[in-house]
Formats: sequence, C-alpha cells, structure tokens
Amino acid sequence: MTETTVGIGAGAALAGSGTELGTSDMVLNIGPQHPSTHGVLRLRLRLDGERIGEAEPIIGYMHRGAEKLFEARDYRQIIMLANRHDWLSAFANELGVVLAVERMLGMEVPVRATWTRTLLAELNRVLNHLMFLGSYPLELGGITPIFHAFDERERLQSVLEEASGGRMHYMFNRVGGLKEDLPAGWYGRVRGSVAAVRARMDVFDRLVLGNEIFRARTAGVGVLSPELVHAYGVSGPIARGSGVDFDLRRDEPYLAYGELADVLRVPVRQTGDCLARFEVLLDQLHNSLDLADACLDRIAELPQGPVNQRLPKVLKAPEGATYAWTENPLGINGYYLVSRGDKTPWRLKLRSASFNNLQVLSEVLPGTLVPDMVAILGSLFFVVGDVDK
Repeated sequence: MTETTVGIGAGAALAGSGTELGTSDMVLNIGPQHPSTHGVLRLRLRLDGERIGEAEPIIGYMHRGAEKLFEARDYRQIIMLANRHDWLSAFANELGVVLAVERMLGMEVPVRATWTRTLLAELNRVLNHLMFLGSYPLELGGITPIFHAFDERERLQSVLEEASGGRMHYMFNRVGGLKEDLPAGWYGRVRGSVAAVRARMDVFDRLVLGNEIFRARTAGVGVLSPELVHAYGVSGPIARGSGVDFDLRRDEPYLAYGELADVLRVPVRQTGDCLARFEVLLDQLHNSLDLADACLDRIAELPQGPVNQRLPKVLKAPEGATYAWTENPLGINGYYLVSRGDKTPWRLKLRSASFNNLQVLSEVLPGTLVPDMVAILGSLFFVVGDVDK
C-alpha cells in the first residue's frame, strides 16, 4: 500500500494494474486557514477512505514569543501581553499574572477588590462560554444559536466595557487590586444584565440540547477517557465531561471562592463524548450567573473602601520563584514566575489550558470518520492563540 499526500479536495483511490483496484492511505491537510479549524491551526490526517488512521495537530502559526517579551517588560507592562493569548478570557489571563506577582510580594489586596475580581472573573467566564455555546452548533450546521449567543454576550460586554474601556482586552487588573473604582450605579446595571442573560438561557436548553440532529452528531462521538485526561493534562470543562471532578475554585480556592462554596457547583458528566462536554459548558454558565449574583450581594454589604494598593513608582519583586494557577474558562492556567529582584521577570512561564486540551486530538480522532472530526474538534473548546502564546 502506498501513500498519497493531497489537499482538501483530492481523491483517495488509485487504479491498480489489470482488474485489481489498488488503494492508498491519503494524508489530508486541514488548515492552517480552513473553515473547519479554530483559527490558524493545521491538522495532518492520515485517512483510509473516510476513516482517520492518524491525526497530528501542527501548531505555532500564531506564536508571538510572549514569554520572551515578558523578560523585557516590567510588572505593569506584562499584563498587556498576558491577557491576549486567550482573547476570550482576557480578564482571567490578567488575573493569574497579578496573583503570581502579589504572592511574590506578600501583598494583601483590599476586600472590595477581591470580591469585584471574582465577579469580573465569572462574567468573563460567561462571555467565553457563550461564544462556544453559539459557535459549536454553527460548526455542525445550526446557524440560529450564534445569533442568540452574541445577543447575550453584548449585554455583558456593555457593562464590562463601561468599567474598563475595553471590549476584549480589559486591562483592568493591577498588581494590588484593580485599575480604578467602578462607575456609580454599575453594580446595579450588572445585576440587570445577569438577570436578562439568565432569562434567555433556555434557548440553548431547548434549541440546541433538544435538537435531535445535534444530539445525533454529538452523543457517543469523540469519547475521551479519564486516563487520557490525566495523561495529557487536560483540564476544565473537557476533563469534567469525562468524569474528572477537579476545579481549582473549589479544591484550592483563591479570590473569594472559598466563601462561595454554598453557591459554587462543579458539573460533571461520565460519558466523555462531545455532548457531555457541551452540557458541562452550559451548566457552568448557569452556575457562573449564580456566582455573579452572589458576588453582587456580598459587595452590596461591604463598606466603601479602596480597590487597590498604593505601589512604588518602580515595582520590583523580591528574588525567588512562585507558581500561581487559576481555573480559567477553558481550564487550568499556570504562571511560573522567577525573579532576580529586578523590575522585570527573569522568567515567566505560561501553562495554558488550550495547549494540553488540543494535544489530545491525536488520541481521540483516530478511528473516527472525517465528518465527525469537526464535531470533535469544536467540542474541545480551545483558542489557538492560547496554544501558541
């Protein structure tokens, strides 16, 4: 049997000599710019007919060298670089960096800043999940949910833009707290936006989960075992869809999550298929709305006070190293910070959730059919910039 490397539209059969029909494996390149990929990703598939024999994700097309750039930026400037690798989770990305620096400094953050950070982190989680809840059915042929998702995203983006001035890259975290206090009446407008989004979420329950075509395309497809989750370091909704019950907000609380244990729920499914991953994402969104309301209730009880610490003009972290990790919308993000006592990091290593979540494609895709590839790819919920950094 021979091998033929072709593009997206070529055939797979080779005519043999005489009356025999010879066949060959076909190597199919999906991407790096193709509608079925999430951004600039290339998948190299070895096919036997329509069945995938091997799958290799090829990354690096969006590599910016962010980790080297950190070494030439001070602790205020690195926030701008850090919030861009996962453009759907910008606030959460900023948060992990400032938490690492604050841990190095041994700095206590004002209580109002801690609760407001928790609120903003959950709003950012809702924005992230709405994008995938709308775009995933679109990849399977259903166009309607994306319009509902963007409508609900706009409700929340408007209040986040009012607070920070940014729609995607908020730049609202600072070492020691937040950039500034929130505008008058802002918390009330957030409560109204959260209530409006919650009232419309039955669209996804009825329109998507209740759709027999969607369920046929996702149930039992792309099953990911708990063993592979552990072997590849998969985390977040994908891991919990395979029965791995781990969430840093509950298991190693940071920010105000330790005081929200009675509200925080960690949805878990056991089947590990595309449908389970979608259901976990939807359940998490509902819970994030509940957490946002709980944060608003707690903030309303707090006395007025600062939302940041006064910092020296030149901020230097003491010599040493620390590791901070957070439960980002797509999974666990880690920040390994090494300082030599300067105003810039000597090393800041990012452990992004999408990198590990993407690598498991090489295990999940073999044995499946090409039409199922899009369903599996979309259900792994990654951002290519978060992979390449």
